[in-house]
Amino acid sequence: MTVVKVIELLGESPTSWDDAVRSAVREASKTVRNISGVEVTNMTASVENGNITKYKANVQVAFAVDGT
Repeated sequence: MTVVKVIELLGESPTSWDDAVRSAVREASKTVRNISGVEVTNMTASVENGNITKYKANVQVAFAVDGT
């Protein structure tokens, strides 16, 4: 039986929400194996002087837990 764990992360990017999601998955994949999916739960941005300066994406990353 496969057990799947879900962790919540916040990705950030100066470029776009898409890049913020990709950044979160890319960073998670450095230490988490078996990533099988991602769900975007929220998108926000920081604004300065009327311009978006940082895109932020809350994501849930799912991965299979290794058996022991």
